[in-house]
Amino acid sequence: MTIKTEVYTDDQINSLVDTIISHMDADRWRPDYIVGLNRGGLVPSVYMSHKMDVPLETLGVSSRFHEEFETNCWMSEDAFGYDAEPLNILIVDDINNTGASFDWIINDWQSTCSPDDNRWDTVWGDNVRFAVLVDNLGSDFSRRVDYYGVQIDKRDDNTWLKFPWEK
Repeated sequence: MTIKTEVYTDDQINSLVDTIISHMDADRWRPDYIVGLNRGGLVPSVYMSHKMDVPLETLGVSSRFHEEFETNCWMSEDAFGYDAEPLNILIVDDINNTGASFDWIINDWQSTCSPDDNRWDTVWGDNVRFAVLVDNLGSDFSRRVDYYGVQIDKRDDNTWLKFPWEK
């Protein structure tokens, strides 16, 4: 059985990144820093960081490779405004496939910083937003991504998407 594959080019990636940035501009929302998720979110987050002149941080969150997850308390404190005003943080990945990585971040950040505070309900979407090159409408992510380059629905078409940084 042959799996249908769609290969993205560098030019397409740049175009998707530009689309995401234009949507943020339209919302008049700008991150104080960008968080690129290892591995797939690193390249698009670097592109965004350079194009927007915004600092970049990384976070190891990978359900694909042995469920490796990096807890990061200072980012959750920045998001919540634990010691100061909350910062705007953009979390970037290449695809919202299942939503597991993003849901893990939400659960981790809330559990490590004032877990019982209702202000978390407004943190997500107000000052912490999620962006992906490709948003799968069939994802189980508990929220919707805030910004995307293109949407697909893997329930209807389970094409394998291959990005330039993949072998």
